[in-house]
Amino acid sequence: MKKASLVLAIGLGLVLMAGGAFAASDPKTLTVNATVSARATLSLGQSAINFPDADPDGTPSIGATENAVSATAKVRTGAASIATLTHLAADDLKSGSDTILIGNVTWTASGAGFIAGTMNKATAQTAASWTGSGNRSGSFSYFLANSWSYATGSYTASSTYTLTAP
Repeated sequence: MKKASLVLAIGLGLVLMAGGAFAASDPKTLTVNATVSARATLSLGQSAINFPDADPDGTPSIGATENAVSATAKVRTGAASIATLTHLAADDLKSGSDTILIGNVTWTASGAGFIAGTMNKATAQTAASWTGSGNRSGSFSYFLANSWSYATGSYTASSTYTLTAP
């Protein structure tokens, strides 16, 4: 009886193992697609800067009271593509009919890829540049060349930073 049970168990095992060889199969391929587009997001720690009054003899360069202004750039672009941050002033500093040339405003920069420069109303100035995608953080500190020749008044100008990820 034991011998018959053993033979039956071995035979059943062989039939079950062989049964897998006769199983039906119908594989299908699934293609997975994803679209990743270029993106750019810029945030600045301040939306305005202010230069206080100072004696030109003692303070030839006035730092903005908000210095340093943080900047965070997030870009998604090609691995070899160059993302750029540019700055363009809309006009000179103006108080009524009085003007201080915007080129009297400069900035220093800290952080990898961030670049010091001088404000310009005719040509966008490069303020930062990187290759490839990523999150970049840095800061800008702004300075106004002080002069006895400036007329008294409250001066203002607008300017625009543009982050581009090709």
